[in-house]
Amino acid sequence: MPETAGALFSGVESMQKRPFLMAMLILGAIFLFFLLLVLVISSFMGSTASLPIGEKVGVVRIEGVITSSRETIKEIIAFRKDSSVKAIVLRVDSPGGGVGPSQEIYQEIKKTNEIKPVVVSMGSVAASGGYYVSAPAQRIIANGGSITGSIGVIMEFTNFQELLDKIGLKSQVVKSGEHKDIGSPVRPMTPEDRKILQNLIDDVHLQFMKAVAEGRKMDLEKVRAIADGRIFTGRKARELGLVDTLGNMQTAIEVAADLAGIEGEPRVVYPPEGKKKLIEYFIEETASHFRRGLQQQTSGLQFLWSDVE
Repeated sequence: MPETAGALFSGVESMQKRPFLMAMLILGAIFLFFLLLVLVISSFMGSTASLPIGEKVGVVRIEGVITSSRETIKEIIAFRKDSSVKAIVLRVDSPGGGVGPSQEIYQEIKKTNEIKPVVVSMGSVAASGGYYVSAPAQRIIANGGSITGSIGVIMEFTNFQELLDKIGLKSQVVKSGEHKDIGSPVRPMTPEDRKILQNLIDDVHLQFMKAVAEGRKMDLEKVRAIADGRIFTGRKARELGLVDTLGNMQTAIEVAADLAGIEGEPRVVYPPEGKKKLIEYFIEETASHFRRGLQQQTSGLQFLWSDVE
């Protein structure tokens, strides 16, 4: 027993003689504690981003019909402000969508490109609005079989007048001007209506072509020649100058890292994904399907490749 106590006293005395080692052990333990704490909190918050150490490539996904720009812009701005994220890869797998949201995302990508490189990786489809948001990127990477292009604008109207006549229903409209109910489903479209809507389409179409010409550094007339709504494979789009390189998502990450001057294997991070309650998930899914149904029925301006279910 005295020998054990003597050995313990000797160990304590030895540690007291090396205060630097003791301090380092304490600091190391504190660091490990906080590291574990951060990892645990991140897992509960649903964060997929890694710790802010080293140089990284951030990935922003644009998937499905573009009905809103809010979340995408929020993610782009977060990566733009993060000094450890040196480049952004925009993963586009979308047939397009609303004109407004597509143009808002376009502007944010254009702004970001002035600060750090943005590279697009096209998935199965990056057509119409999906191409619009891709145009300002420094590089566009597509698979050989990616569907892209569809540079155009569309408005669709459904007319129920004949059906209402058959069942004996009539619509009564009070309006402030001749064209206030333009596109109405309960009256025929007049030549003047069609002319107004065509001028609207032509204006937005010109905006689309100018955005492509500016982003791709192409002559406007060259863009106009292929901006008739047709779609292209990624391979054909490269021949036309709409795409820079054929490759996959990993290719885009490597190109982004190279543009940003990142040496070695780049670290890839994604925006944090908040965990949703089950009821929130069902509400969002229902709202999403409802919006898609409305898009197919309403007359809003759309950058949309129409072969969408």
